[in-house]
Amino acid sequence: MGHWWHENIAEPGKLPLLLALAAFVLTFAITRTITRMIRAGKGPFRNITPGGVHIHHVVPGVVLSVVGGFGAVASGRHGVAAGVFAVIFGVGAGLVLDEFALILHLDDVYWTEEGRQSVEVVVLTASLVLLVLAGFSPLGVDDVTDEEQQGRLGLIATYVINFCFVLTCLFKGKLRMAVLGTLVPFVALVGAIRLARPTSPYARRFYRHRHRARSRAMLRAYHHDVRWAGPRRKFQDLIGGAPDRVPLPPAGKS
Repeated sequence: MGHWWHENIAEPGKLPLLLALAAFVLTFAITRTITRMIRAGKGPFRNITPGGVHIHHVVPGVVLSVVGGFGAVASGRHGVAAGVFAVIFGVGAGLVLDEFALILHLDDVYWTEEGRQSVEVVVLTASLVLLVLAGFSPLGVDDVTDEEQQGRLGLIATYVINFCFVLTCLFKGKLRMAVLGTLVPFVALVGAIRLARPTSPYARRFYRHRHRARSRAMLRAYHHDVRWAGPRRKFQDLIGGAPDRVPLPPAGKS
């Protein structure tokens, strides 16, 4: 175990990244627990409202992210200082991304349907960092053979081709596959080949006069959303809590 730790974590300088990921996940979990207790009126925790202004936890998160980020850049990848600043950055990033939806919408949508976007971003971020820790480099560099690594043209071609797949995924409205595809080239390739989302720029540009392709895209998107909407909502509710339910209007009123 000690040899594995030294060879895969300590020697490559991945310890700060591991500490940052642990601090990020732990901060998000603690923050969500506290906010759910505040929402339920349980425990000693309350919202911070000095002078009647609600101070969201994204504010200290930004400060910690800035301090930790600059400190991590200045301290390098080894040493105690690198680990300390990595933890500070992880805590700050956890606080910031927990309120990602608030930043996106410029509104307090924490306990609404839009607030689910914060959970999605946190899960996606943690997954990508975990992939990097596991040994995957951006754009699938680990998949390049020794011969290709020796030739600059082969390496550049690998970057360019996979980057085209990633851009195609984005153009087809497949954000998650595009992000994962930057680390796992096969994912980007699959996303680039398959039909685009019906509301994507690709579909509006190329499916405009192709009624059959547009219909297939809408049908596939519908089946995909129906299949995964339920499990995704349950997973998000488990992690971040269920959003507020919008009351239905009385019968006969709009």
